[in-house]
Amino acid sequence: IDTDRRDRDLDRDRGDHSRDRDRDRDRDRDRDRDRERDMKSSSVPPKSTPAIIAMPQLKQMAMQQQINPFTNLPHTPRYYEILKKRLQLPVWEYKENFTDIITRHQSFVLVGETGSGKTTQIPQWCVDMVRSIPGPKRAVACTQPRRVAAMSVAQRVADEMDVMLGQEVGYSIRFEDCSSAKTILKYMTDGMLLREAMNDPLLERYGVIILDEAHERTLATDILMGVLKEVVRQRADLKVIVMSATLDAGKFQVYFDSCPLLTIPGRTHPVEIFYTPEPERDYLEAAIRTVIQIHMCEEDEGDCLLFLTGQEEIDEACKRIKREVDDLGPEVGDIKIIPLYSTLPPQQQQRIFEPPPPRKANGAIGRKVVVSTNIAETSLTIDGVVFVIDPGFAKQKVYNPRIRVESLLVTAISKASAQQRAGRAGRTRPGKCFRLYTEKAYKTEMQDNTYPEILRSNLGSVVLQLKKLGIDDLVHFDFMDPPAPETLMRALELLNYLAALNDDGDLTELGSMMAEFPLDPQLAKMVIASCEFNCSNEILSITAMLSVTVFTITLKLYVTNYAKRFFFSFYLFSQTFYSHTRIHSSINEFYVFVWNQI
Repeated sequence: IDTDRRDRDLDRDRGDHSRDRDRDRDRDRDRDRDRERDMKSSSVPPKSTPAIIAMPQLKQMAMQQQINPFTNLPHTPRYYEILKKRLQLPVWEYKENFTDIITRHQSFVLVGETGSGKTTQIPQWCVDMVRSIPGPKRAVACTQPRRVAAMSVAQRVADEMDVMLGQEVGYSIRFEDCSSAKTILKYMTDGMLLREAMNDPLLERYGVIILDEAHERTLATDILMGVLKEVVRQRADLKVIVMSATLDAGKFQVYFDSCPLLTIPGRTHPVEIFYTPEPERDYLEAAIRTVIQIHMCEEDEGDCLLFLTGQEEIDEACKRIKREVDDLGPEVGDIKIIPLYSTLPPQQQQRIFEPPPPRKANGAIGRKVVVSTNIAETSLTIDGVVFVIDPGFAKQKVYNPRIRVESLLVTAISKASAQQRAGRAGRTRPGKCFRLYTEKAYKTEMQDNTYPEILRSNLGSVVLQLKKLGIDDLVHFDFMDPPAPETLMRALELLNYLAALNDDGDLTELGSMMAEFPLDPQLAKMVIASCEFNCSNEILSITAMLSVTVFTITLKLYVTNYAKRFFFSFYLFSQTFYSHTRIHSSINEFYVFVWNQI
């Protein structure tokens, strides 16, 4: 019995020692884990700090910063004025979430409504992250589908960072590079980044690449997404952010291997939408009439935004609105009409941010009317707009591979574009959107989303660029929306005919040289061949004229066309009723003279 009791006591003591040993082992393991976590937290770059700082404290730290880290000079008073407005943007409430996601993932999709601040603030946060990483300093690239957006946003961000445009912040567009060796944040068109990838396939210069306005699905953006998807696999240090203004971002998530999604709501107000009871026969006339009625009848202050399809329509509408308002007399408020399209000089594009005319002594409201292409849908934010007039049309390039002709056609917009246009009216307060089409047309005839450009374009330049990038297997290239095989075959046939590709489909020396030109393959071949025939000056002039949309001033276009129609009618009348040879000859000479003058 004593022996059994002693054995039980030994077993109990052994069990107690075992439990104590396990407890000590657990305690040591917890202590080591805590020590390791502390060491990691002390070695984590400053980029992760915002994720553990409360937002009010983060904003307070931003306001207390005295020295500009880029120039090592004190911040100017204007910097703090802009900073107060920046901190009120909706995107700032999500900085902790953004920092956490970009730290843990290599790519992700960000959806933010126009006006949320994503285009100006997200790249600056990426700059802070890149600067905090030890090792070689890399830059941040942010692509835009339009040149005017790249230029205007770069200027705004340079002001926000309190630096000179072209130094730490710059932009790069076709035929213009406003950047330097010090540039750490560059806004550029998607085509320019694609061109950089030809010389630097892994884009080693950049640590973060942001594809902004990806929902527009331009030709270059779709190619860039395919290229970056492959680059990300080869560069673990590269971050890719796809930003969209539409809520249908699931397709981007699936394309980038089910990456995370961050949604940032905009600061929008309710918008009342009006439809026409019947379809409008002349949408330009209806749009001008609607602007006049808003200016005369609306008692609320607020600017107007009118969407039209192109420069000619915009110039004509601006002249007619101005003339008709002037004819209404002094009892009507003043009106400031501002055109906006991509070929306008940058100084004139900045006029959209000017204030409206003041009220008159009789209380008449002064308004600003911006007449724009679809560039104002998402690329630019214009404060003060309360009334939007949407005729429901835009110009799109359409390519027919069977007849090999590419046309710029006026087509109906999608529902997504219509929603973006209506949203411009609710930026500052409740607004109104006047859709110059029926509600039935909106619900049953419009597509849900804009047709991707890669499915309706000539792919000659695309195939040449992909070959230059070293992508030979075009059939298995990871397009988000693969183009039609017939369109791809036509492009290969064209490049083979131009001797840019050999019979095996490989890039020739001539094709490699053609890819360096920002031109269509036919024009690039023409420029190169002109050296052989000693006509380079003439060919360069012709190529320059064919590379721009408009190379003549279209002043008084409406009057000119009206005069031409009038004199042509008079000419036909003379052919019918004046058969006498001398009179007939004189009328012909007069008609030719007048036609050449106008």
